[in-house]
Amino acid sequence: MAEYYVGNKEYFPGIGKIIYEGPKSDNPLAFKYYDAEKKVGKKKMKDHLRFAIAYWHSFCADGSDPFGAPTHPHPWIVDAKSPLEAAEHKLNAAFEFFTKLGAEFYCFHDRDLAPEGESPAESEKNLFALAAKAKKLQKATGIKLLWGTANLFSHPRFMNGAATNPEFSVVALAAAQVKAAIDVTIELGGQGYTFWGGREGYMSLLNTDLKKEKEHLAKFLGAARDYARKQGFKGVFYIEPKPMEPTKHQYDYDVETVAGFLRYYGLDKDFRLNIEANHAELAGHDFAHELETAAALGLFGSVDANRGEPRNGWDTDQFPTSYYETALAMYAILKVGGFTSGGLNFDAKIRRNSIDPADLFEAHIGGMDTFAVGLEIAQRIIDDGKLSAFVKKRYASFNSGDGAKFDKGELSFEDLAKLGSKYGKAGITSGKQERLENILNQYLLGL
Repeated sequence: MAEYYVGNKEYFPGIGKIIYEGPKSDNPLAFKYYDAEKKVGKKKMKDHLRFAIAYWHSFCADGSDPFGAPTHPHPWIVDAKSPLEAAEHKLNAAFEFFTKLGAEFYCFHDRDLAPEGESPAESEKNLFALAAKAKKLQKATGIKLLWGTANLFSHPRFMNGAATNPEFSVVALAAAQVKAAIDVTIELGGQGYTFWGGREGYMSLLNTDLKKEKEHLAKFLGAARDYARKQGFKGVFYIEPKPMEPTKHQYDYDVETVAGFLRYYGLDKDFRLNIEANHAELAGHDFAHELETAAALGLFGSVDANRGEPRNGWDTDQFPTSYYETALAMYAILKVGGFTSGGLNFDAKIRRNSIDPADLFEAHIGGMDTFAVGLEIAQRIIDDGKLSAFVKKRYASFNSGDGAKFDKGELSFEDLAKLGSKYGKAGITSGKQERLENILNQYLLGL
């Protein structure tokens, strides 16, 4: 089992390489549907899905919540003599997990990887020290960095935001932190860099200059982009929409809001969206809606794969379990051509009372199986062509004649109104929603 872990200690003893055993297997530590090398369409499953592990939830979260103390006694911090040593042990544990699970990517915040120092300079020194170790592990294992990001929300100085903070000193400190995080992302070959505006919003309009804050956010993002490009970063910048929590109203509320912001400030050429299922739900949207909207606007990039609790209204970050949801998600993703630099990052955490080391594996196995099923269903929908044919037929009136002229922008409003006077009874055509839902259920059941 030594080839599946690094360093002098194994943090997940008794658990070997997770393999595909098929749907009839009763082994909880085996894939039932995710067969990495299986061809689906023109690509292997692993290349379609590009699974990544969220470093923060899997190796930093300790099971604590507002009502209780930690319940996850991480073995990688038990014997550590300093925060830096604990961070190194955690890194070794993470790469052991990535390798045993067979995930090819991971994602992290700067503060996940290395502890905060007494000054920005010390924090940066810590980050680069751990990044050097991560680079060696990446080379040894073949694991790659999907994207990096900076934690601009946990420290008390960010209680009023980072780029949108009313105090300039905090904006400057945020820039120093992002600069270091970008440098490390480049050093580790990260394929993207993500901005999640955890506190870029307001709690009360009574003390907020909303226009100024949004302008400052745009300036900050533009300057960060320019710096990264000067350093040779060729990857994609992502913004991750979320409507609220911890702020009352965040400036990156949902896909449409972010799209409008990017285009208004001229940032849409470099930025794409990292869409999270749970955040879509908090914004009052279906996951597939946010994916389809991003695709329609040419801004689809990457995905944080999780789910929420619809009766809760909180960001519960649970592992995905719904084939219906993942089928619609993968259908939207395949229609836009699939992932390029992005992937499926499991921004999900095991529950507070899931305290066995195997629970972390089983959670990811279930999520990977769920998306594998969704992928196969989505490919079946595309190959069969019934849904796309129906949609094409539904809009056929725009393919020729006056409809085609309107579609191409060749009719004035007067022309359009004049044509309307001759149509009389129109628009009384069934949308066949129930039939299409029944067909989708047939795909889900493999019939």
